[in-house]
Amino acid sequence: MATAPACRTCMIEKEVTIKNRAGLHTRPAAALVKTAAKFQSEFYIIKDGFEINGKSIIGVMTLAAEQGSTLQLRFEGDDEEAAANEVIGLFERGFDEV
Repeated sequence: MATAPACRTCMIEKEVTIKNRAGLHTRPAAALVKTAAKFQSEFYIIKDGFEINGKSIIGVMTLAAEQGSTLQLRFEGDDEEAAANEVIGLFERGFDEV
């Protein structure tokens, strides 16, 4: 019995809203990049049609995402599910600032 090949075109997309009062300022941006860097999967953040690499602190800071901002997160790669779970958890917890 043959094993199905790994899905090379799969991805996870999730919409999140920034909950913490100060938005995606330096500390949560650094926590986000540090968390994403633990995974091999590619990670992108899209805001208002602008897409950045979620593993780049400069990219994350350029989003200027404040409280209430809606972001689209996209994960692509072998460990995308684990990456998505951890990163989405940060947003859901308000980066532990709520």
